[in-house]
Parts: sequence; structure tokens; C-alpha cells
Amino acid sequence: MAERIRLSATSDRPYKFLLRGAALFFGAVIILFVWSVLHTAWPAIRAFGFHLVTGKTWAAGNGPFGALPLIVDTLLTTLIALVIAVPIGLASALALLYLIPQRIRNTASSLIELLAAVPSVVYGLWGLWFLIPWFTKTLEPFLAGITGGGWPFNGAHEGFGVLLAGVVLAVMILPTIVAISRDVISVVPSELIEGGLSLGATRSQVYTRVVLPSARTGIFGAIALGAGRALGETIAVAMVIGSNPQLPHSLFSSGATLASTIATEFGEATGSTTSALAALALMLMIITASVNAGARVLTNRALKGNS
Repeated sequence: MAERIRLSATSDRPYKFLLRGAALFFGAVIILFVWSVLHTAWPAIRAFGFHLVTGKTWAAGNGPFGALPLIVDTLLTTLIALVIAVPIGLASALALLYLIPQRIRNTASSLIELLAAVPSVVYGLWGLWFLIPWFTKTLEPFLAGITGGGWPFNGAHEGFGVLLAGVVLAVMILPTIVAISRDVISVVPSELIEGGLSLGATRSQVYTRVVLPSARTGIFGAIALGAGRALGETIAVAMVIGSNPQLPHSLFSSGATLASTIATEFGEATGSTTSALAALALMLMIITASVNAGARVLTNRALKGNS
């Protein structure tokens, strides 16, 4: 028996070396990637300092390079997308599992997975061809009428803007949130649902007070993935936001995000502009990593609460 164990350990050595080598290679790629972005951005960081983050004016060419409007627009469009997509996504996931008949459920699930694979440029074209006319003629006048033309629905009704970009992002991340939420909710033990119903709770109470809390760890992950895609989206946002790097005075304002600015300006960038765009990429990486870290903290708290 000891001889067999020794032979087994010896035969496993190539696999151990292979796995360790793959892990080291992956770590080296990550380090090289971060270093290359930081190295390219360093001239702009050294020249403009903290003004890169706090400056309110972004001018391609020789500057000034102030990314505060881009950061605000990035966070605002992502927030709009999450406010729209999260409740709709969770409700859709619950409907797919508990309300829709089985013969329709498979078709609906396939359609959701198909939407997740649609290229972002298609969403951008959809925004240009369909949403902008509808926003200009119907939605924006309606929203402005609710507030009497005051904030946050003030300004010209041009269609392009932060609100439209947020709606397009919401549609883009909705399939991801629905698909992952559906999968994590499906593993909630049926005993919990039956127990809640036997105690006299309504189905809506069971869904909101039993099912969703039990699956909140996976739901946090779904929201984090959706937020990550919304933060980093380029082409679709660039096509509908207006490409105007300014602090938004309303949700109708045109703007520009970190990712859309990189996508629209990198092709003609030279010298200091290239370095400034790399600094934008670095900021976007930091924001995305912060969102993922926050989601991990919430997930860990949820796991401790379940234990």
C-alpha cells in the first residue's frame, strides 16, 4: 500500500508542475498588463497629477486633461442601468422559475441567452434608430412634464444623452442578471418555499422574504458582473451618449464616459493624449476593481449571515 501511494505521488508530479506553471503564467500576464497600462499613463500622471481626476475640462490634443466629467458620466450611466435592470432582472428570473409554464420556459431562457450574445454595436444601432426618435418625441417631453421642466429632467430634448446611454446599458446587462439570478435562485431548497407557504405566507412574500434572501450571494455576483459590463462598455455608449465630455446638468445632458472616450479618441491620439487615455484606462480599472471588491465584501457578509 505504501509503495502504491509513493508511485501515485510520483506520477502526480508532472501535473503539479503544469498547474503551478499555469498559475505563475497567469500571474505574470496580469502583472505585465497592469505595468504596461501604468507605464503608458505615467507621463500624464507626472505632468498633470491629481488634476487628471479633479479637472472639469477634457480637451484632446495638448489638454487640459480633466477626467471628472468622464468619471461622473461613467458612474451615472451605470447607476441608471442598475436601477432599471436589477428589479426587472430579478422579477424576470422569478417568473421564469415559478410562474411561466414549462413549455414556454425553455424558449424564454434561450432568448435570454441569445440576447446576452448580441454584439454591443447592435445595441448602439438600436438606440440610434429606435430609441432616439422615441426619446425625443415621447419619453423626454413626458418626463419633463412630470417635473415641470425642472431637475433632473431639464434641458433640450435631443435624445442623445446620459439617460439614453443608461437605458441602453440596462438592456445590455439585463440578460446577464436574469441568467445568473435564475441559476442561483433555482438551487434554493424547495423545502424553504413549501415551509413558507405552509406558515401562511403568500407567494409574493415567499419570493421576496425567503427565496431572494437565500440566493443573495449569487445575486450580488450577478449585479457585480452587470455593473462591470456597464462600466466598461464602449461602442454602444459612444453611439448614443453624445460624446461631449462635460459635467451633466440633467439626465438629458449629452456626455462621455471613460470607456467611450478611449474608444473614440484613441485612433487619432498622439503624444500626451495617448498617455492621458491610458490614465483613463487605469481609472476605469480601479473603479471596476473597487466594484468587484465591494461585491465580494457583500458576498462574504451574506455567507456569514447564512452560516
